[in-house]
Amino acid sequence: MRFWLLLGTAILFSICIPFMVPYYAMTIVIAALIWGLFAMSLDLLVGYTRLYSFGHVASYGLGAYSSALLILHFDIPVPITIFLATGIATLIAVPITWICTRTHGVSFAMLTLAFAQLGYAMLFRFKEFTGGSNGLPGITRPAGPFGLDFFQSKIGYYYMVLAFLIASFLICRNIVNSPFGKVLSGIRENEMKTQALGYNVRNYKWFVAIMSYMFGSLSGALFTPYAGFASPELFFWLISGTVLIMVIVGGSGTLIGPIIGGIFFILLEHELSEITQLWPLAFGTVFIMFVLFFPQGIWGIFTTISKKSKSNPSESGHAHS
Repeated sequence: MRFWLLLGTAILFSICIPFMVPYYAMTIVIAALIWGLFAMSLDLLVGYTRLYSFGHVASYGLGAYSSALLILHFDIPVPITIFLATGIATLIAVPITWICTRTHGVSFAMLTLAFAQLGYAMLFRFKEFTGGSNGLPGITRPAGPFGLDFFQSKIGYYYMVLAFLIASFLICRNIVNSPFGKVLSGIRENEMKTQALGYNVRNYKWFVAIMSYMFGSLSGALFTPYAGFASPELFFWLISGTVLIMVIVGGSGTLIGPIIGGIFFILLEHELSEITQLWPLAFGTVFIMFVLFFPQGIWGIFTTISKKSKSNPSESGHAHS
């Protein structure tokens, strides 16, 4: 009940955001939600299975370019484009994740990075389709069914992104709380013991990698209609490092934490960049502080404070009696 109360409050607050912030600020808010979704997708690997991917940007780039090509070549409503682009990117991810999950530890991380860099190189090799270094600019949001233009506005697109984020969170929550998710936790804590109990560890890692790439490609598919372009930078390895920071700062292994971390990262980056040109230095300092003093992340801090506030009244009651 406490979870659903918190979730309901967060949803109601999110629904009211367009009426609380200036219209131009909705651009930053939409970007924050998309990055929150992207960070949550990586948390399935990092937080629940302890598979550190240095090339998770491949899922983001695949979703973004799939969405861009569908919009440029077909007159399909935006929500359908998002679903199709996510499906295409997920199908491409199946063989990639199969190869990557045949390895362990550093080898897994390096293989994911290699595939991301391969995708980056292919953008320049097949420039007649991808636009090469220029990317694919001039992408508009097609009208919906019956000519409805709701998703063409910032507010309409915000509500669509919010709906995708909420649905993705609930699906991921059901996954990690299911028997399948419990096996993932076992792999995270002791892979050898989990395998000794009779579980096919490789298949479990493969399936969770596919799901992680699916939600990552969904965030990329949402990015292109929002930004109006797709560029090679969406495949660049630095984005993988950025989203990993979001997971750590928000609190890995919690799902909600990485979403908060993604939103926190985008908002902080926006505010710091307006104050000083040295904002990367300031943000790096914030990240170091979290790693050293708050390794549990933002969500971990919140839950710790919540637990202490609950225990204090009972302690004071016992002391009084």
